Amino acid sequence: MFPYSDASIQHRTFPYVNSALIGISVLVFFYEISLGGIGTITGSGDLDLDIFFFKWGFISQELTSGNPFDTLNTGFGQVGIKTPVPTVFTIFSSMFLHGGFMHIAGNMMFLWVFGDNLEDKFGHVKYLVFYIISGIAATLAQWAINTDSQAPLIGASGAISGVLGAYLMIYPNNKVRALIVLYMITVVEMRAMWLLGAWFVWQLIQGSLSLGMADSVGVAFFAHIGGFVAGMVLAVLYKLTKREPLMPGGNNSVEPWDRWYQAGRGRD
Repeated sequence: MFPYSDASIQHRTFPYVNSALIGISVLVFFYEISLGGIGTITGSGDLDLDIFFFKWGFISQELTSGNPFDTLNTGFGQVGIKTPVPTVFTIFSSMFLHGGFMHIAGNMMFLWVFGDNLEDKFGHVKYLVFYIISGIAATLAQWAINTDSQAPLIGASGAISGVLGAYLMIYPNNKVRALIVLYMITVVEMRAMWLLGAWFVWQLIQGSLSLGMADSVGVAFFAHIGGFVAGMVLAVLYKLTKREPLMPGGNNSVEPWDRWYQAGRGRD
């Protein structure tokens, strides 16, 4: 599922923070390419890129033990991977690292579609604080599931999951268009409550199946779950402080989609 647009909402200001978050992530990815070569795009970069991930990605066992890793055993011997900053800082730095083109492209697309509306709603500074808190909550959720993991946790998806959770609470009836790729490419337009709700249920299912083998799965499902729940909670707190209704009014039809496009033909 690849969302690519939502219903037009008239913004009061330009989404400077959301654009900066995307820009920083892209710049860091270009730096990763300079380290790992063209293989970085497909997620198979060189040793220098692995060292970079171990230095700046979040590693659960480092936080659990309080002892950061000093060296990494490779086929070329031991190489230094000691993080030049305290381990807790890697909770933040890991949000801007990505393991391949599809990894960063998917994350940035979600952030581009959903983040600008939240920034307009919260304001620039509050949105940035919200994003960071969501990312921290997501990382700690994954850490709680696998406190002894030695694999670097990287990616913005935990923080972006917080964006999705908040979007669900604030704009549940907003229309979102997404590409669904199965046997053919299908374009679906449906309310955010259905699209994001289905996405969250999928994370719960996959997360449950990954218990006990999180390192071998390669996807931090519990970071997604933790970030999503954190985003929902923060959105509720925001609404309470603004004395806004928790669920907005409007058309509450149970029809899960409004238009379904397939093979270029519409079906109502």
